Amino acid sequence: MNIGRVRVPAVVRDWLIAVGVAAALLVTGLSSGQHSTMGLGLLGYALLAVGGLALAAGRRAPIAVLAITGLCAVGYQAAGFDVAAVAFLFAVYAAMRAGHRRVTVVVSVAVLAALPLAALASGLHDTGQAFAQARGALQIAWLIAAGAAGEALRQAEQRADEAERTREETARRRADEERLYIARELHDSLTHQISVIKVQSEAAVHVALKRGEEVPEALLAIREAGREASRELRATLEALRDDDTTPPHGLDHIPELVERAGGPGLETKLTIAGQRHDVPAAVGRTVYRIVQESLTNIARHADATTASVHIDYRPDAVTLQVDDDGRATSDAAPVPGVGLLGMRERATALGGHLRAAPRREGGFTVQAELPVERAS
Repeated sequence: MNIGRVRVPAVVRDWLIAVGVAAALLVTGLSSGQHSTMGLGLLGYALLAVGGLALAAGRRAPIAVLAITGLCAVGYQAAGFDVAAVAFLFAVYAAMRAGHRRVTVVVSVAVLAALPLAALASGLHDTGQAFAQARGALQIAWLIAAGAAGEALRQAEQRADEAERTREETARRRADEERLYIARELHDSLTHQISVIKVQSEAAVHVALKRGEEVPEALLAIREAGREASRELRATLEALRDDDTTPPHGLDHIPELVERAGGPGLETKLTIAGQRHDVPAAVGRTVYRIVQESLTNIARHADATTASVHIDYRPDAVTLQVDDDGRATSDAAPVPGVGLLGMRERATALGGHLRAAPRREGGFTVQAELPVERAS
């Protein structure tokens, strides 16, 4: 059985370190027992605890924690506690990791200068002993090592961030090149063919009207489909060539889309529920594309007489349902085609989901739910 590692939040880790350091300092202080008076002893214990617990804020305020731990180290030395400035070492590491090199060096030098004086003020050592004790307590080598470790980790994180930015820029550049390539291919392969269909259908309608003949509904539908396809392709090419340009279709264009899908033999109906509110453009485009693809599938494959589109505005999502009364060949889920896969991919990309299946009462249904907050 595989058990994944439990990630401890950073704030919890900070507090665990702070409490651990404070406990270690207090235990060391209790074992030393070298404070001169009861009052100074209590003050020293308080400084030991404060110096350790202050490390909990080291990630948010490294300079403040550096100053507090330094003052506490000087303070409990003056109170007669010959305890290593462990908390100050942690603070030096955190400040260097945060990039405050100059301030860290200045504060470290000041603490180094103050510790012998504090040891001398405690009255437990003469001058020579005080300086020797201060050097041993502070462990200058560990101080340098803590600063070097913080600086090394900061530089490593900077290099990692720079590498990540480079990868993102490379991926973005490749995506831009791919978009331009697709735009060129679409323009070269589809634009001409759609233009031919559009021109030929309009010419056929014009000739029929000029002769006084009745224009077939199918020919009018072909002409309108050619115009719409030309607009869609132009908008798609603009979106591919300019990443900041978005296709114009969205929720406001759905009533026109539903009305246009209706015609001889197919009655379409649109209902909108809920309180209308602003939604991200990506959600509006996706709803439009799902409705468009669903109505196209109904017209091509369903042999339906009615199609209904229901949109529901919810506070945190937009839901969509497209139903028809066409033939349902079986109760099994349909084999997904390119259109159905495209609809599902659009919904999933926004953190939503899509369901497409036959209805019990006959026909087919497409249901989708698109969250608003995640799309934002």
